[in-house]
Amino acid sequence: MGDPMTEKHKKMAAVCGAKDLTMAYRSVCQSLQRQFASSSVAGRPSSAVVRGQRSAVFSREQARQRALYPRTEKIEVSLDGPGLHGSLLIMNKGVSTPYSCARHLTEWHVNSSALALVDGELWPLHKPLIQSCSLSLLSFKDIDPFLVNQAYWRSCAALLGQVLQDAFKDDYSVELLEIPEIPVLSGAFCCDVVLDPQLDAWTPSQESMSSLTRGAQQLIHQDLPWESLEVTPSVALEVFSHSSCKLQEVEEKAAKSPKGTVTLYRCGDHVLLSGGPLVARTGLCSQYEVTAVHNLGEGPWGLRRRAQGLSLPFMLEAHHTVWRKLRSRASKLVTMPMESSNEAVPNLTLTRPTVPVQTPPAAPQQI
Repeated sequence: MGDPMTEKHKKMAAVCGAKDLTMAYRSVCQSLQRQFASSSVAGRPSSAVVRGQRSAVFSREQARQRALYPRTEKIEVSLDGPGLHGSLLIMNKGVSTPYSCARHLTEWHVNSSALALVDGELWPLHKPLIQSCSLSLLSFKDIDPFLVNQAYWRSCAALLGQVLQDAFKDDYSVELLEIPEIPVLSGAFCCDVVLDPQLDAWTPSQESMSSLTRGAQQLIHQDLPWESLEVTPSVALEVFSHSSCKLQEVEEKAAKSPKGTVTLYRCGDHVLLSGGPLVARTGLCSQYEVTAVHNLGEGPWGLRRRAQGLSLPFMLEAHHTVWRKLRSRASKLVTMPMESSNEAVPNLTLTRPTVPVQTPPAAPQQI
């Protein structure tokens, strides 16, 4: 399938007023969905083709945004944090990122920084800085790591979604739904997915669960960055032109955004939408295990499943007896506040490590 965005759609997005944007997005989505329906008989493109197309659009828009700063313009970055108060870095506007700033400090800052605060705003570590600002680098060892922990949980769910899309052969479709915002104390991170109708009767075996875990461990071993890119809805619609579910998610996120934009992340060649910032890189994960796949019942896109997992960052480690208890809890269905649940959420306390995990990841297997 070629680019389904017509000139009419592009002009529509350009000329509509703010109150008409939602209607314009819906019109585009409905048009694209009709094209999907008409082309389904001819077959869908392979997952590799879809990933390549999404990554190519991401790269093109990333290059366009970088070209907005053709001349090197300097900005002042005032650092805040233990031992850094009053430190000042001279960086490049629209090019330098919080990660670039960390590289001017120590190896510890490079390896441990997961997220940033820029003028008090949560900021992905690989997002360019566009003006002089104050900068705080956040890590899992901060006095109050709540924001970092929530971003980590969200990132683990994004990683699980990437594994699910790569795990099945091209004979089966995999539709990732919006990542649910699950509190860390719920006991498990979650990724909702709709698999091909041919797999409605499939129940994952322990071997399948282990295969998904190995796939995640391989991505962790590659230490891939989560690149961030803020885009207009028209760009996001082009990125997800093969997914009617994602087209609707783009519309909803753009309608809720004060600037009318959406944020994309790329890990390797996998591009995703996220409702909040992700941590800097996959290598920040240490212990990681896919613990369960639950059926949630029929939804507008088909049979909804909730894949769940458990993970700890490399700065933390649980003793194997504690890990077993955490894993047992993480295998039970986690529900959102609006979903029915009679199960109490335990308050879990984790211990800091003495020895980091050294188990090398095995290559992923297709299910």
